[in-house]
Amino acid sequence: MATITKVSPLAPAAFPDLPAIDGVRFATVEAGVRYQGRTDVMLAVLDPGTSVAGVFTRSATRAAPVLDCQDKIGGASDGPAAILVNSGNANAFTGHYGQTSVAEVTQAVSNATGVPVARVFTSSTGVIGELLPHDRIVAQLEALKAGLSRHAVEDAARAIMTTDTFPKGASAQVEIDGKTVSIAGIAKGSGMIAPDMATMLVYIYTDAQVEQSALQALLGAQTDRTFNCITVDSDTSTSDSLLLCATGASGVDTTGNATFAAALEGVMLDLAQQVVRDGEGATKFVEIRVTGAASDADAKVHGLAIANSPLVKTAIAGEDPNWGRVVMAIGKSGAAADRDLLSISFGDILVAEKGWVSPDYSEDAAAAYMKGQDLVISVDLGLGEGKSTVWTCDLTHGYIEINADYRS
Repeated sequence: MATITKVSPLAPAAFPDLPAIDGVRFATVEAGVRYQGRTDVMLAVLDPGTSVAGVFTRSATRAAPVLDCQDKIGGASDGPAAILVNSGNANAFTGHYGQTSVAEVTQAVSNATGVPVARVFTSSTGVIGELLPHDRIVAQLEALKAGLSRHAVEDAARAIMTTDTFPKGASAQVEIDGKTVSIAGIAKGSGMIAPDMATMLVYIYTDAQVEQSALQALLGAQTDRTFNCITVDSDTSTSDSLLLCATGASGVDTTGNATFAAALEGVMLDLAQQVVRDGEGATKFVEIRVTGAASDADAKVHGLAIANSPLVKTAIAGEDPNWGRVVMAIGKSGAAADRDLLSISFGDILVAEKGWVSPDYSEDAAAAYMKGQDLVISVDLGLGEGKSTVWTCDLTHGYIEINADYRS
């Protein structure tokens, strides 16, 4: 497997100081699932009464842990819960053996922690098509139990990494009814990023009190505005999972509360954008704003067509303001467009308008703009009120180098 030693140039300066969430404890171990010399298994144990919501990949080749989690979401919320994640092996495309591995791991977690099997959720990330050595994970359950701590969330973020170059975390705290409600989340993701539900592996915890069905509805709505608006390489993983856990420890019922919803969406968007900033080989973070579409749905189709275009992404990598490639991506998207109404800008530079290059366009100014690390490409279709924003990165030689020898 490719060894990633250089941190992304788009990485934050440091892992954020996340608040400890009452009602959840973390532990990590080095189980040797695939990696040597680093932690690769994370366990989170949640107090009784925790509501758990989840969204998952809609891939037709979903991994065994995803199928198991989907079956369990929406069940009883009165008992404790647990989440166990391993990196290095996706336990995907492993037939009945994959299901056996999930059963062995969930039962072992239950035996060690007292959490009912129906409330043990697992995720696996890494190589597809190789049998998961679940016995190595099972052998570490007692050590994981002994190491549980409220303050080990950064360790958890590191243990779930694969080709990630930095651990990802985000948080928010809001005042509701005179009390503080906290939210903290971690994520992993770097390649195989074109979510069709959420993104890679994401775990968000809050001490808010929210009934499961309300939590599920909130998560689904906010996923479409955050994780489903990012792409690195147009490939949807077999293992994408997002779990949102509300322990209720604050005693504050946030059902239907707009302040809490906005804070949660902020955490989700922060994590989603960190995944893009850690895109394999990425050197540019790109925001694509589409306005004037026939509908919001059309705007998103256009945005993702631009974001997923290898020609657009390689031009960005080469710092080339090749706006013709943006025109191409819009034309191929399948959503409504009119060449003679189209306008395109790079940052504040108007590149094209009304189906033609802008008379004031400066190639030199656009080329200078493209040398920045954070870029904005704006498109107005001139058709209606539809709008959408998506986020992506450039496509460099680094992406090829990482993925050409991923299994070696």
